[in-house]
Amino acid sequence: MSPPSRQHASASTMLAVERSAGELSTLAVRRMEENLDWYRRLSAEERSQVGLVAQAGISQFIAWFRQDDQSPSAISIFANAPQELTRTVSLRHTLDLVRTVVDVVESRVESLAGPGDEQLLRESVLRFSREIAFAAAEVYAGAAEARGAWDARLEALVVDAVLRGEADDSMQSRASALGWGEVSHVTFVVGSTPGGRGSTVPAIDELRRAVREHGVEALAIVQRSRLIAIIGGTREPLRVVTAVADAFGPGPIVVGPTVPHLFAAGRSARAALSGLSAAPAWPDAPRIVESEALLPERALAGDQPARRILVDRVHRPLSAAAQAPLLQTATAYLETGGSLEATARALFVHANTVRYRLGRISDLTGYDLATPREAWVVRIALALGRLSGEGRTPAALAPPTNDRVRSTLGSKVQPYAVPPGRQPDLVPRGRLEDSSKGSSGTS
Repeated sequence: MSPPSRQHASASTMLAVERSAGELSTLAVRRMEENLDWYRRLSAEERSQVGLVAQAGISQFIAWFRQDDQSPSAISIFANAPQELTRTVSLRHTLDLVRTVVDVVESRVESLAGPGDEQLLRESVLRFSREIAFAAAEVYAGAAEARGAWDARLEALVVDAVLRGEADDSMQSRASALGWGEVSHVTFVVGSTPGGRGSTVPAIDELRRAVREHGVEALAIVQRSRLIAIIGGTREPLRVVTAVADAFGPGPIVVGPTVPHLFAAGRSARAALSGLSAAPAWPDAPRIVESEALLPERALAGDQPARRILVDRVHRPLSAAAQAPLLQTATAYLETGGSLEATARALFVHANTVRYRLGRISDLTGYDLATPREAWVVRIALALGRLSGEGRTPAALAPPTNDRVRSTLGSKVQPYAVPPGRQPDLVPRGRLEDSSKGSSGTS
């Protein structure tokens, strides 16, 4: 249905409106400087561009007011403004601009309109502002849709480059276009895709929106059944991921290590993806788990970087020559099922000595052997170290014998005689003598 025809204003009103174009533009710019904070924050060049838009809007109103049944064009109003201005001046700012121009024209209706044309001019201004507002919304929606599609493609290319470890010039250019050129403290996060949705777009949008509510940048894509996010600008990725965990599907959410910038995110991606593959080996793992916590599972799954980390973190420090007692204590403690007394008997030392050495082991490796999970990590790390052939010789890693314990502990262990016909026992001297006396008394 075509819009109803407008009544025509008198020739004097038309002439007055046309002659007031420059004055109205000046008043509009002055009103914006007085009332709009965002306009005052613009640079001089950007304010000049907004002024041209306001002037074009008034000229468009005059042309529309003169014509009959012709819809106003928002495209012609924004034609003189550069494309970059749409990133600075949002749709809300545009509506503020339209409202300001309308207020200025309405304030001059009495002086511009001829006798009997006041109501016609006022209604024309309101109708024009409505048409321009809807047309501007359409322009911004189209620009946002096109920019969103282009940004989504760039985002997918950047995340794919991170997954492949390609930190080249093309990735840098695309990351800069997305505003990630200067983002620091980057973390790779991966989980499953939420089910029950016909499209992957809602999952990505929900995740991106939830992350940005915490003031954190985010890149997100769906890759088959995995929802992948790269978050940047935070030193506390676990706090952010915990807050947005509902955006992921069921199952574990693995958080990779935080790296300095996006171009080093390949290391975080490899660790997180390896952790997601190995997570089923730890049934009691928390839903949100760091890839570091899955090092033993990743090592068992064949992840060479995880194996190297475990060997460097546990086996190598303990296999140093100066740490021989600690390695023997760790081996004995694990083999005896975590018993202080059994470990002390096997090593011919006091239980307090075992406690002290366990504390030293914890300080040296970061793992507490009194905790079952961490004890298992150390067991895996020591096994990997022995298989790698690094550090100490096989003889040094063998269970402690009587002679080796005496050489290690010096005068703390006294030599004892082995009765004829008996094999040496790894028991304290007093117990052996008591046993011998008991045997001789019986015989």
